[in-house]
Amino acid sequence: MKNMLRSVIAPTALALAILSGSALAQTTAPASASSSSSTGMSRHAQKRADVVEQRIADLHSQLMITDQQSKQWDAFAQTMRDNAKKTGHSFHDRSQKLATMNADEAMKSYAALAQQHAENMQKLSSAMSDLYAVLSPEQKETADTLYRNQTPKHHHGQHGHGKSGAPASASSSATSG
Repeated sequence: MKNMLRSVIAPTALALAILSGSALAQTTAPASASSSSSTGMSRHAQKRADVVEQRIADLHSQLMITDQQSKQWDAFAQTMRDNAKKTGHSFHDRSQKLATMNADEAMKSYAALAQQHAENMQKLSSAMSDLYAVLSPEQKETADTLYRNQTPKHHHGQHGHGKSGAPASASSSATSG
């Protein structure tokens, strides 16, 4: 029985870690919290939004997006923003209810978060396909490298870094958006 529980709990915990990054680290006050707690949560949401905007700016720079590619780029960037906002709201809502959830409800909430993540990734993948189709061969090579967490061929000395020197893992984590 313990092994069966571990086989369910371990993948669930891993999925949650993958789903959110900083969203899991957020702490929330009880529902009866003061308005200062709301301000703190608002600041946390703004910090998450700032991280997403930085990822978008880094990717834009690394991929050297042109004016002709702006329509596809803008759609991709907006999908990243939308995904991050939905995920943040979902984690916040869940954290507000977690203390009163029973095991069945908690498991269902994990499943709902995983489902939302899958839907977000489908949307981002679609937006990436549209963007990738208009990239130049050089831009595609950069994108391929960034999303594989590999060093570009002509930067062998910078293991794990993209063309701008930013860690490729930070750029590729934007895919979960």
